[in-house]
Amino acid sequence: MRLIHKTIAILVGSLLMAIGVNVFLINHELLDGGTFGLGLILHYLTGLQVGLVVIMLSVPVLLLAWFYNRSFLYNSIHGMLFSSFMVDLSYHPFRALGFILNQSPIVSAILGGLFVGSGIGLMLRYDTSIGGTDLLGQILAHYAKVNPGMIIFLIDFIIVFFGKFLITDSSLLLSCITVVCVGTTTSLLSIKSKKNKYQTSAFKVIS
Repeated sequence: MRLIHKTIAILVGSLLMAIGVNVFLINHELLDGGTFGLGLILHYLTGLQVGLVVIMLSVPVLLLAWFYNRSFLYNSIHGMLFSSFMVDLSYHPFRALGFILNQSPIVSAILGGLFVGSGIGLMLRYDTSIGGTDLLGQILAHYAKVNPGMIIFLIDFIIVFFGKFLITDSSLLLSCITVVCVGTTTSLLSIKSKKNKYQTSAFKVIS
C-alpha cells in the first residue's frame, strides 16, 4: 500500500512541479532555488531543457547518496527522473497555458512557488525527492535531525541570490517570494504526524 502511495505522490508531485515551473515561472524569467533553480538559470542563459540540466546536476549528489545513505538514492532516483521528464514533456503546452492565463509577475511568483513547493513537499512526505540539492538537503536534514524543508529553503536562497547576477532581467524580490512560497509549502507538506512516523518505523523494523 505504501508503494502505491509513493507512486501516486511522485506522479502528482511531478505534475504540480511542471505546472509551477512552466506555467508560472518561465514566462516571467523568475528564479527558484535547488537543482530546478539551477536548471532555470541555465535555461535562460543557454536554452537547455530544465529537466535535462536537473538530471545532469543530480548525478554528483546521487553518487554521494550511494556512499553515505543508499536508501536516499533509491528513494530519489524515480522522483528525480519523472519530475525532470514531466517538466520537459509539458514545456510547450504548459508555457502556452501560461501566456493564455497572463498572470502578473507577482501572482506568478506566488502561484509558481506554491505549485513547486506542493510537488516537492508531497514527495518528501513519502520519503522521496527530486534529487540534486533537494536530495542533499534531505541527507543533511536526516543527520542534523531537522525538517528537510528548512535546509532546502536555505539552499534555495543562496542559488537565487547568485542567480540574480547572471539573469539581470529577473527580479530578485519576486524570485525570493517564490522561494519563500516553495520553502513554506514544502515544510508544511513534508511534516509527518507522530502516528505516521511510528508506522514507518514499525514497517522498517518488520522489513
